[in-house]
Amino acid sequence: MPNSDIQSSADMPLWRKVWEFPLVAMVIGLAAMVAAVSAVGGVMSFLPDSLSPDVATLITGIGATIVIIAVYKLIIPRLGRERRDDLPMKGAVGDTALGLFVGFAIFSAIVGVAAALGIYRAAAYGMSEDIVPLLVQAGLVASVLEEIIFRGILFRFVEEFAGSWAALIISSLLFGFGHASNDNATIMSSLFITVEAGLLLGGAYMLTRNLWLAIGLHAGWNLTQGLIWGIPVSGNDYQGFLDSTLTGPEILTGGAFGLEASVLALVIASSAGLWLIWQAKKEGHVVPPSWER
Repeated sequence: MPNSDIQSSADMPLWRKVWEFPLVAMVIGLAAMVAAVSAVGGVMSFLPDSLSPDVATLITGIGATIVIIAVYKLIIPRLGRERRDDLPMKGAVGDTALGLFVGFAIFSAIVGVAAALGIYRAAAYGMSEDIVPLLVQAGLVASVLEEIIFRGILFRFVEEFAGSWAALIISSLLFGFGHASNDNATIMSSLFITVEAGLLLGGAYMLTRNLWLAIGLHAGWNLTQGLIWGIPVSGNDYQGFLDSTLTGPEILTGGAFGLEASVLALVIASSAGLWLIWQAKKEGHVVPPSWER
């Protein structure tokens, strides 16, 4: 059987070897996502100006999410040497719900420590003026699109070629510095996101081998800090249910970027991420480089 597999691979046409090469698959997958987002932007530009900003945001966000998932399902599972769908229906609701809860718990723990240290103070409680942008942009679209790109495409195909550890490092760095253009971003904020979010979200993907837990974690993290605790989401200042202030050394508060850029988030979220990666290793989910398989 091994000999026939080797023979079959040797007899494979050159075009097919190139097409199935993991890094080529990665480029094709990224191009498909860029095309999907661009198409949605083009279509949504025709929305009537009479629509309120919240309605336009809702339509655009839901439309973008549907298109992004549809393009993923149609294209990405058919790329690479190891064909699989990382958005299976099985476990979608349960894993996403668990991720939402864990994201809420982790970021609430960060806020709790900040409050105990006198860094975080909540001034007032009321209806969120930005509930629709928070739910749609920071919650739905950001979690689905970014997890598909950074874990479902980048991590997956780098791992297929160079193994889990290389995939974790590369996807984390690209994810962290992909936020470098956000409002109030600094080199420190990008480095902290690289470590804390890279480990947490990469660990969730490694453990479950699908994107649902990571999507739920990502959405829960964003919504908890912005909607519930009134903290900037990756440097973007939204009006949540609470008016809050962060006072103290920037290493503890994260400055204008928010608690994501604080050592508190770095320690707590990274610890949770390392635990997920440890569990993934125990489950045998660490993939060696292709040249060692």
